[in-house]
Amino acid sequence: MPVQIDALDRKILGALQEDASRSLEEIARVVGSSKTPVWTRIRKLREAGVIGRQTVLLDAEALGLEACFFVLIRTSEHEAEWQSRFLETLRAHPEVMEAHRLAGDIDYILKVRVPNARAYDRFYQALISEVKIHNVTALLSMEEIKASPLLPLESEL
Repeated sequence: MPVQIDALDRKILGALQEDASRSLEEIARVVGSSKTPVWTRIRKLREAGVIGRQTVLLDAEALGLEACFFVLIRTSEHEAEWQSRFLETLRAHPEVMEAHRLAGDIDYILKVRVPNARAYDRFYQALISEVKIHNVTALLSMEEIKASPLLPLESEL
């Protein structure tokens, strides 16, 4: 069940999404409040699970991870043991940035970041050697047009 948040909570969340490294004083100034209520709300939002861990965003291309593949997976395996092994395999591969289980003809989609096609092939070979997969289709992203970790906060959550 979604947590009830008000307009000030939304402003605080928006400020944190833009730059979580800002001081509490700066966030309070940006949202038009004082430090103590902002700190209290941030603490409550963390406790409620609305705010998760904090991290930094890195530039994949600057780090040499120039190839982004979307990997479509079909499987004939749907037993709990296979799913557990598949999840364990994905977690063991840091190049898997995202993994989603889908409804429809495709069972899973992965977002994989690697330096090049050769590195993707090494990932692919490891994946199919670790879990039984019926069909794998890899799509190379030619250009990232939009990517954002920011959630829309204008609408009701």
